Amino acid sequence: MNMKKITVKVGTSTLTHNTGHMNIKRIDLLVRTLSDIKNMGIDVILVSSAAISAGVGKLGLPERPKDIRDKQAVAAVGQVALMHLYSAMFNQYGVTAAQMLLTKDVFDAGEREGNALSTLQRLLSFGVIPIINENDTISTYEIEFGDNDTLSAHVAVLSNADLLIILSDIDGLYDSDPRENPGARLISAVDGVTEEIRELAGGTGSERGTGGMVTKISAAEIAAKAGISTVIANGENPRILYDIIDNKPRGTLFKAKK
Repeated sequence: MNMKKITVKVGTSTLTHNTGHMNIKRIDLLVRTLSDIKNMGIDVILVSSAAISAGVGKLGLPERPKDIRDKQAVAAVGQVALMHLYSAMFNQYGVTAAQMLLTKDVFDAGEREGNALSTLQRLLSFGVIPIINENDTISTYEIEFGDNDTLSAHVAVLSNADLLIILSDIDGLYDSDPRENPGARLISAVDGVTEEIRELAGGTGSERGTGGMVTKISAAEIAAKAGISTVIANGENPRILYDIIDNKPRGTLFKAKK
């Protein structure tokens, strides 16, 4: 595949240590890799979680808040810290980053969606890497995605990306739960999301994130319907992105519908 544009989603578990604090080394490697991919002539859109975790660290809180209002306030603090970190790191590699905060109701096939697309296109034309997150500070049940996996799929579709890449703390989709079955095998490719595939997805994600394999498969299904393939892979080493764009088998590839 001759890629011209990719959407990369990174989850909270990829961006933070087990302590909940930001994993500076990994974020720097992610930023360096994305900057290099951009230098190859590929447009990059980054969908990034971890605003709440960044806010928890910035405020010195003992744990991630559970109350929705507390989460929204902490996210407001954390989003500034997260973008400051991203901006400083991308600057080191000569790349300018921009922030876009979206909610589910933006993707209504109306004026707001058109405005979002126009902004994305203009940013990319300026050579900028847009960094997108859900607007946690105003999201309510009706307008929240609930996880950035779903958001990343909508962004990939909106921008007509060639590929959606979801990086998390899991290697991909297994034929059984690897936590319970040491002999579980990684499924390298999925031709279509069936009920059997959904059953393999299991439960929710880690304590630091909101998503799990279920939401990732749902995101892959959204992208596939728009003709966009998705790779779900482990983001422990962000250099895996090089292999993915070189079409090497990494993680699980969910093939687009033809």
